[in-house]
Amino acid sequence: MNDPVVRVRDLRKVYRVNERQTGFGATVTSLFRRKFKEVPAVGGITFDIAPGEIVGFLGPNGAGKTTTLKMLSGLLYPTSGEAIVNGDIPWRRRDEFLKTITLLMGNRSQLVWDIPAADSFLVLKEIYTIPDAQYGATLDELTALLELEPLLHKPVRGLSLGERMKVEFAAGLLHSPRIAFLDEPTLGLDVSMQARIRAFVAEYNRRSGATILLTSHYMDDVVALCRRVIVIHHGVLLYDGALADLAERMAPYKRISVTLTTASSARDLSSYGEVASRDEYHATLHVPRREAPERTARLVRELGDGLADISVEDPPIEEVIDKVFTSERPLEAVPA
Repeated sequence: MNDPVVRVRDLRKVYRVNERQTGFGATVTSLFRRKFKEVPAVGGITFDIAPGEIVGFLGPNGAGKTTTLKMLSGLLYPTSGEAIVNGDIPWRRRDEFLKTITLLMGNRSQLVWDIPAADSFLVLKEIYTIPDAQYGATLDELTALLELEPLLHKPVRGLSLGERMKVEFAAGLLHSPRIAFLDEPTLGLDVSMQARIRAFVAEYNRRSGATILLTSHYMDDVVALCRRVIVIHHGVLLYDGALADLAERMAPYKRISVTLTTASSARDLSSYGEVASRDEYHATLHVPRREAPERTARLVRELGDGLADISVEDPPIEEVIDKVFTSERPLEAVPA
């Protein structure tokens, strides 16, 4: 097995926050005597990421995902613990290290709004001291993958959100980083553009072998790109392992959706499985995964002409992840 390119051990970040009561008296008092409280953002997480992996980093708002990415990219010092990224300690911010990583945030821009993206790219070329031949080849590849040709010479402020996200990706990858930290890269994009960005990330990983740690609230991103997920909540690691294994453990059932031809064909369906929802013409059943084929065959056979349609599917991944958040306790997992 390859040595991990990202190695995290008991990483913690605690913020010291000024706590003040409301009112004029409290304001005056706070000038001379301040009261602080400690707010844990990341509470001692441990994981490894192998070269070339795409790993989903999941958690609700405030779970500590962005704080972790900022520590791994060297923007924040941890309170305690250690992290080694590509053989270096991130918060030392050595030039050699910074040239091997990128941090792309869906709600942040690194491009100058009033000039074309192509001009900002030239600035980045000088910052990263990218050789002319490498710069030209990389820009040509990114332009083809992201369909950037019509966008390069327009002022960034004139681009749509989706177009701006594409040139932001190109800007973050011009120096051919070995590790990419992607924080909500499809935030605010329409469904079509989300799909294009996902396709780009998958293709970029395939071509370059870059390691990618991805946060997203869009579960379609995670399902399409990540075989492995790391789940944190309140700064604590709850799960690290295969996405498929997580789904089987937290939601060990299939959903059978039934559509009836008429209201009169309705009957008691509880003998086929747990009735999750029901109205006049539709019903959704939860049945154990192993028994789903037999239960489906029974429904088709016994409902006969009263059955208009039937489908079998896994529970939505959002439902699975929500069960992990609700449990708020670490789960044993075999890494993907």
